[in-house]
Amino acid sequence: MAQGNTVTRERIAAMEPRIRPYVRHTPVLRVDMADFDRPPLALDLKLECLQHSGSFKARGAFTNLLERPVPKAGVVAASGGNHGAAVAYAAMRLGHKATIFVPEVSPQAKLDRIRSYGADLVVGGARYAEALAASERFAQETGALQIHAFNQEETLVGQGTLGLEIENDLPQIDTLLVAVGGGGLIGGIAAWYAGRIRIIAIEPEGAPTLYRAFEAGHPVDAPAEGIAADSLAPKRVGEMMFPIAEAFVERSILVSDDDIIAAQKALWNRVRIISEPGGAAAFAAILSGRYTPAPGERVAVLVCGANANPANF
Repeated sequence: MAQGNTVTRERIAAMEPRIRPYVRHTPVLRVDMADFDRPPLALDLKLECLQHSGSFKARGAFTNLLERPVPKAGVVAASGGNHGAAVAYAAMRLGHKATIFVPEVSPQAKLDRIRSYGADLVVGGARYAEALAASERFAQETGALQIHAFNQEETLVGQGTLGLEIENDLPQIDTLLVAVGGGGLIGGIAAWYAGRIRIIAIEPEGAPTLYRAFEAGHPVDAPAEGIAADSLAPKRVGEMMFPIAEAFVERSILVSDDDIIAAQKALWNRVRIISEPGGAAAFAAILSGRYTPAPGERVAVLVCGANANPANF
């Protein structure tokens, strides 16, 4: 396959029943954009924000812990928050020690969730890249198993199970909008669909990692700023996901912080869905008009994370 690794439909399909006892089959909500003061449009929202640990990341975390031998030192992960929470949750469920490194931009809601799962939490560094470097040093010193948030085959395979689930839930869709940070989610989903539907990447203007990679023809450093910096702002997309994206992701669309805030507020005020900035980014593309479906186009939007306090928006 185009991706040049083992992130295949066959491997994703084989993994899904292995993680099924540990992850939720999350619901789909059909909405009409008229409810959001927009022209009428039927839209399906896949509510992965209701997954264990508050985001899709639980899928990749359990895949790593079930597929790879875990040493006595346990596991270590660097995260803006969601991946750390998922690894901490999976380690708790499977009886392993977890150490999580997060940058200073991680919101309190995510720190509290990580601690609630019994993990050792280390906060330091301005951005994800610094937390990652610290986690790598910890792994070298202790022998702990490092679980990368996106540039790891098992992570991509685990996130790909969400693509399988979406296809089972919504076999009729033409287009799926997916938020992108490091690219593990869209990489896994795109590997599952393998070009059978249109997949559109949505990124914040302050962290255009895949957008810049598409321009350059390979992963490059991008800014890591904006309201979604805790979840959608690594320095660059993963090397493993990029060939998958080149083959199967149609394009990347950028949304502003104001677009994302408006999407968060709309999801909460109109349908009582709590979504963090990264989780609302894909819906922001529809609400803002930055992505306008063609007549008759059947569109689904992935709402992928809920580790936020609605009082803040």
